[in-house]
Amino acid sequence: MKFKENLDKYIDGLLKSRNANPFSSRKVQSKMPHRDVIVEIIDDIRALLFPDYFDTRKVDESTVRYVTGDLMIEIYAKLKEQLKLAYSYEQSVNTEIKTIDMKTEVKSKAEEVCNEFFKRLPEIYELLVTDIEAAFHGDPAAESKDIIVFSYPCMLAITVHRIAHIFYELRVPLIPRIMSEYAHNETGIDINPGAKIGKYFFCDHGTGIVIGETTIIGEHVKIYQGVTLGALSTRDGQKLRFTKRHPTIEDNVTIYSGASVLGGETVIGENSVIGSNAFITSSVPKNTRVSANIPEHKIKDK
Repeated sequence: MKFKENLDKYIDGLLKSRNANPFSSRKVQSKMPHRDVIVEIIDDIRALLFPDYFDTRKVDESTVRYVTGDLMIEIYAKLKEQLKLAYSYEQSVNTEIKTIDMKTEVKSKAEEVCNEFFKRLPEIYELLVTDIEAAFHGDPAAESKDIIVFSYPCMLAITVHRIAHIFYELRVPLIPRIMSEYAHNETGIDINPGAKIGKYFFCDHGTGIVIGETTIIGEHVKIYQGVTLGALSTRDGQKLRFTKRHPTIEDNVTIYSGASVLGGETVIGENSVIGSNAFITSSVPKNTRVSANIPEHKIKDK
């Protein structure tokens, strides 16, 4: 049995199934932002922030302004187009926000967000410098700050988060989450773009870390692999969409591997240490050490 001879049957079968179970919530078909282009934008922004590591072009004192400006123009063009797609998608889903001149409105919003983002680039860079410091002083295995910037998965994850969080604050649809899921896929570190993270943040090893949307993290916080800063499980979750569901971690807190801190009312007080595999659903006072009971091991002679 040849594929081409049955192609019409395969097409009919799939179209019938799709028509019987329509999935898309869009009332008007419009293109969504392109993931590959969003990833290109992230790479370009990293090159803009840390050209010595991620920009292949030769830069010196005589060319730095030209190269920086040229890259900004490239990012602006790509970003503006993806923002227009995101806002067009939003309007196709939500008829309540449609305007008389949709194209003009979408273009205006995209330009406004682009300008705000470039204005806040120094803020992103200054935060990332503190994160590099935290990683270097928090990891004895770090040979240099160069290796942290160039290869540590936590730096990719937090860089993408610092970028995505700006777009989240500006209420840009789709793009912040596309960015965060790219970093999640690359590093195993899942940080929702809505999470608020202070200076000097370090994820040691990082794999398996989950940080929920309404999490608030203070300064000089260090967390290890497998940590979850999450929400308590609930039904009808969409009803809680705009509520504080995830914990608050105050300054100078360390959370060791495998610990789970859950709930929007849970606060981990400053200078506290949460031990491995702890399961916390209520607040912990400042200057506290929390440890889980160590499982008993039975060792027998072979």
